[in-house]
Amino acid sequence: MSKMEYRRLTMEEVEQLERNGNRATDWGQVMVSGALDCRQVRNNVFVGEVKLGCLEEGSLRDGDLSLAEGIYNCTIAEATIGSHCALHNVKMLSGYTVGEGCLLFNIDEMTATRPNEDTKGYAWMEPMNENGGRRIMPFEGMTVGDAYLWAKYRDRERMVAELERMTRERLAKDGYGRVGSHCVIKNTRTLHNVAVLSDKESPSRIVDCVVLADGVVGYGCRCEYGCMAVRFLLGENVHLEFGARLNDTVVGDNSTIARCEVGNSLIFPSHEQHHNNSFLIASLVMGQSNLAAGSTVGSNHNGRTADNELVAGRGFWPGLCTSLKHSSSFASYTLLAKGDYPAELSITLPFALVNNNAAKDRLEVMPAYWWMYNMYALNRNMTKFAQRDRRKKMTQHIVFTPFAPDTAEEMMNGRMLLKYWVEQAYQESQPPAGTEADGRSSRMEVKAYGMEKGHRKTVVLKWSQGYKAYEEMLTYYAMSTLAGEDLNTPLPTIDPKKGSREREWVNLGGQLVPQHEIDGLMADIEQGRIRSWDEIHARYDQWWEEYPTHCREHAYQILCELSGKRHLEEEDWGLYLQRYATLRQYVADQVRLTRQKDDSNPFRQMTYRNDAEMKAVLG
Repeated sequence: MSKMEYRRLTMEEVEQLERNGNRATDWGQVMVSGALDCRQVRNNVFVGEVKLGCLEEGSLRDGDLSLAEGIYNCTIAEATIGSHCALHNVKMLSGYTVGEGCLLFNIDEMTATRPNEDTKGYAWMEPMNENGGRRIMPFEGMTVGDAYLWAKYRDRERMVAELERMTRERLAKDGYGRVGSHCVIKNTRTLHNVAVLSDKESPSRIVDCVVLADGVVGYGCRCEYGCMAVRFLLGENVHLEFGARLNDTVVGDNSTIARCEVGNSLIFPSHEQHHNNSFLIASLVMGQSNLAAGSTVGSNHNGRTADNELVAGRGFWPGLCTSLKHSSSFASYTLLAKGDYPAELSITLPFALVNNNAAKDRLEVMPAYWWMYNMYALNRNMTKFAQRDRRKKMTQHIVFTPFAPDTAEEMMNGRMLLKYWVEQAYQESQPPAGTEADGRSSRMEVKAYGMEKGHRKTVVLKWSQGYKAYEEMLTYYAMSTLAGEDLNTPLPTIDPKKGSREREWVNLGGQLVPQHEIDGLMADIEQGRIRSWDEIHARYDQWWEEYPTHCREHAYQILCELSGKRHLEEEDWGLYLQRYATLRQYVADQVRLTRQKDDSNPFRQMTYRNDAEMKAVLG
């Protein structure tokens, strides 16, 4: 018998089920697919149309918990249960379709209503902004890139309307009350209008006092130990743990959120936030990020109306007890030193260390800090995010390396800003003793403009070294893209007439896409050439296949820009290969040296009896 073919119960089966303590409002509406061992169905109440898969003698395990296959002490209403499941002590299961091989144990309530125009049962969520101006509807199969496309480009009204139409059609078919195969849900309080994606390859777990409502749980997710989420979307391999509280939030793949509060936010992949006294409100955080303890990002009211938004590029890292104001924006890999930042910020220098110097009443920004002083952490970021990527589906495409077209363009812009600010500083002051040949001194105070709201000054620290570091980082990016590990690779055959360098790159949920490609997609949606989310995802896949080529072209054009030439000659390429070899050695040396600072720190060593104990503990 086909899995999707159901038959009505025989009179003998009904009699046996009733002897086992089961009741039904109408046994004619209880149907089965495949074999039914009535001994596996005991003390249940069936309400309305209930469809059961094959139930035979057997058991399902989750750790030390072993449950007999079948349905015991449950109330099932208007639901479909897959084959070989174990449902025990589910007080109310209504409106759900449960996949095969699922274990459901000690659940207070699982209810779902199919959205339609009459009930208005659509789960709108409001990421990035507490005022609802960026609201979207989560749906099964939605990626972080989808959420960004819908929430960000609100001025494209026709596109926004088309995305809503696509979503309504999809939800009318799929709804929210779905649990994928081989999922574990146990000791849980409430699941209302939730789609849980799960299969044998990427099973999801929802356990121990969890409350979820109006959202989607991605493949391979874990929601555990008292977490709560309302109006949400979780990507693949996301962990919500230890009382985390979410509302109106999208959490990207490979992220962990625990103990803290997150609301009205759109978070890209590889985000870490697991301290009880941190919160993130009304923010767009573009992934590979970490919020330290005491970080309060958003909801620091500084106006007469509701707060606005905060946007942070990849690698955002606010330090301990960092307090930020809306509206603020941060370039990629911004590291914020501990402090209560008194006003809105616009940090346009990437890989920078930002410090609120309260003693001198000024903001201080050190460009390229990661490259100059924290190479171990930067190198670790190159590898750890990829190593922690345990996704099996990989629907959301992700660029993990810190050196990519988006950060390269930020560094090009940073060099231009530094040059401009240095020119201004030189014109405003007489060069001190020790002036360099060109009339500038590395000791000259350089002020930046537009980085902080207010009248106090912003000082650029180590501007000369930062400018040089950006050039080194751009060269490293370009050569690692074009040459990789091969220091004897020939000059790339890239058409020098390809066109001007692509300067605008969009971080689409972790995938880097040229802005003109996004513009083309939005036009196709508006003009009806793309009619479904599946077609949009196919376009994402196409871009991902083209990305290595686009990245190589961009890297080549960066080298041309640095060398001041329209195309590279063999001699130029040979010099860049030599420079690349030097930079690779520099990276290796700095990784060792910056790590060695910790290993040789006597205060770090003093808690261990000897080096052997320290090595055994720390590795």
